[in-house]
Amino acid sequence: MPTWNSHLSIKYDTGDGEKTITPIESFQPTFAMNAEPMHSVEAINIGVVYLPEQLNFSITVKAVGTATAELTMLAAKGTPFNIVMEEVDEGDVEWSLTEVLLSDCIITNANPSSAAISGAPTATFSGFALGGKVSSAADSAVAGAL
Repeated sequence: MPTWNSHLSIKYDTGDGEKTITPIESFQPTFAMNAEPMHSVEAINIGVVYLPEQLNFSITVKAVGTATAELTMLAAKGTPFNIVMEEVDEGDVEWSLTEVLLSDCIITNANPSSAAISGAPTATFSGFALGGKVSSAADSAVAGAL
């Protein structure tokens, strides 16, 4: 039975050291590995043209505590940050991926939800990453400028 000692967090350099923002309520990455077929008058699909990868993300956090304020500040200042999956302590493998890293992320859109009588409001932040790395127990892949 997994113990779920892994979690996603946001890390950025404050100039005086590394700062961590956690917890993340939800995380939706989008990896677009763009390729289009190259055609010829004589034949179709004779080759492929690879376009730059697009690494986009959407993060939702509860609008309680400091996470929303810190992410809003990162967005307003245009401060790059990393999104990492990290182990709290070592143990059994809990995910099919052993490492997820989106590097040099920039927030392009912030969308706070409305306040309601019940439940905590949330804030959703969207943006892109300049680089990404994904590793499993058997292999790893890199995309972008990482």
